[in-house]
Amino acid sequence: MKIGFAQINPTVGDLRGNCELIIGAYQRLAAAGAELVMTPELAITGYPPQDLIFKSRFVPENLAVLDKLQARIGNAPLLVGFVDRNHGRGKPFHNAAALLERGKPIRKTYKSLLPTYDVFDEDRYFEPATRVEPFEVQGKKIGVTICEDIWTDEYLPRPLYDVEPARSLVEQGAEIILNLSASPFRLGAPACRLEMIAAQARTYHRPICYCNAVGGNDQLIFDGNSIAVNASGDSIAQLAAFREDEKIVDTGSIHAIEFREAKTPEQLFAALSLGLGDYCRKCNFRSAVLGLSGGVDSAVTAVIAVESLGAENVTGVSMPSPYSSRGSIDDARGLARSLGIKFLEIPITEFKIFKGQFKEIFKGLPENETEENMQPRLRAMTLMALSNKFGDLVLSTGNKSELSVGYCTLYGDMAGGLAVISDVPKTMIYELARWMNRNLEVIPKSTIEKPPSAELKPNQKDQDTLPPYDVLDEILQLYVEENLSARDIIARGFDEKTVRWVQRRVDLNEYKREQAAPGLKVTSRAFGMGRKMPIAQKYVD
Repeated sequence: MKIGFAQINPTVGDLRGNCELIIGAYQRLAAAGAELVMTPELAITGYPPQDLIFKSRFVPENLAVLDKLQARIGNAPLLVGFVDRNHGRGKPFHNAAALLERGKPIRKTYKSLLPTYDVFDEDRYFEPATRVEPFEVQGKKIGVTICEDIWTDEYLPRPLYDVEPARSLVEQGAEIILNLSASPFRLGAPACRLEMIAAQARTYHRPICYCNAVGGNDQLIFDGNSIAVNASGDSIAQLAAFREDEKIVDTGSIHAIEFREAKTPEQLFAALSLGLGDYCRKCNFRSAVLGLSGGVDSAVTAVIAVESLGAENVTGVSMPSPYSSRGSIDDARGLARSLGIKFLEIPITEFKIFKGQFKEIFKGLPENETEENMQPRLRAMTLMALSNKFGDLVLSTGNKSELSVGYCTLYGDMAGGLAVISDVPKTMIYELARWMNRNLEVIPKSTIEKPPSAELKPNQKDQDTLPPYDVLDEILQLYVEENLSARDIIARGFDEKTVRWVQRRVDLNEYKREQAAPGLKVTSRAFGMGRKMPIAQKYVD
C-alpha cells in the first residue's frame, strides 16, 4: 500500500493553523498518488496540549476541525490525530486517531498505552482504549497504533503495560501497522526507534509505518525522522530530521536503505536551533539578545541563535566588570564580528556604586559570593532593559553542568526567557564549539582553549570551585540521568569526597532550578518537566 507521510510541525493550540498544515500536506500527497495519508499523534491540537485540554471550548473546536477535514477528503483516506471525548467512565478524553474517508462516517481508534514517566503525563487527561481493531481500507486491514502503543518492554524504562496493541491488531488480521507518533528528541532516540520498529516488524511479519512529529513545543523538541520498515524489518524509508517533510512509501518495497543519523554535535546543533527557532516563532518573538562574556557557553548559544533567527535578529552584549579580562572582551567582540550580529558594550559601572551602598552594613565582613553575585544580577538588569525596550527574547547561556551544581546566579545569569543549552553538559559544549569551527573559525580559538572562568573576582577559574568538567559530567550523568545513589557511584571508582560534594550541590540547588528559564531538552533526563524533585527534603543516599 502506498502510504503518504505528512511529517508536519504543529503548534500547540493553533487548531486553525494545524488544520491548514494537515490539509496542505494531504492534498499534495494525495495528488502524488498516496492511497492513504497519515499525520503525527494529536496533529490537530499539537503535542502535548497539557491543560489546554480542560478549557471548555478546546476539545469541541478540535472536533469541529475534524469535521472540516472530513469535508476536504478526496479519494485517499486521511488518518489524523485528535482529542476525542470519553462518554463513559474514567478520564474525560481519549488520545485518538480518526480515519476520514469521502462519503463515509468517521471511524476512530484510541490510544491504549498512556505514558506517565519522564516528560509524559497522559494519564492526567486520557482514558485508555478498552480494545482495538483494524480498519478495512481499500481491501486491506490496517492496524492503527498511537505512539506508545508500538513500544515494547525492552525499550521502556521498565515493564509498564499488560496489553500489546500491535499484537492484538495482528491477531485480528492487520496486514500493515501504522503508528501516529509525537516522540520527543533525545540523543540516541532516532536509532533506538528504528531498532524497536524493526524488531516489531520481524516479530509480526508486518510492514510498519511510523510518522513522527517535528518541531519545538516549549521544552520539547520533536525531530521527525519518520520511518517505514517492511515485513522483514528492513528500513525502506526515512524522512528528514528536524524539518517538515512529506514522502509516499510503498509498504511492499523490498529495497532496503541505510538509516541516516548524524553525529552528536550535528544532532545537537540541529535540535537546539529548531527548538529555539520554534520557541520564538510560536511565542511571537522575532529577535533575541544575550550576554557575550567571551566564554564558550555564550559563544555556542550565539551561533545557535544566528542559525535559528538570522544574524540580523540577534544582539550580543558585552558587559565587562572590573574583573573582566581584555581577552574576554576581545573574544566577545570577535565572535560578534564573525557572526555578523549587532554588538553592544555596556560596562556594569554601577557595580562599584552598588557595592558601596553596603559598605557600612557589611563592615568587617570579608567579600565573598555576595559581591560576586551582584555582577551577574546587574547584567541581568541590563539584558532585561534591552528586552523590554526592543522586544528581544533574552537567552540565558548556562550549561547543564553549572545548573546541576548551582554554579550560577539566581536572578543573574539564570535570568532569561529561554535557557538554550541548559541540558547540554560542559564537555559537550566544547565538543559542539569545535564542531562549529570545523570549516571556519567562527568562535575565537582562544575562547575554546582558555580555562573557563566566571570572572567575578581576580584570577578566578571554574576549577577553583568545581571538579574538572570531565569528572563532574560523568558523575552528573550517573546521578541525575541514571538515578544512581552516591554509594553506587563511589563503588564505580569515583572519589568519595568529590561524589558527595556533587550530590549535595545537586540536591541543595533544586530551588534555583525551579526558578530557571525553561530549557530545551536534548538528553535522556533534563531538569524541568522530566525531573520532578522536592525542594524541601532531607534524603541522603
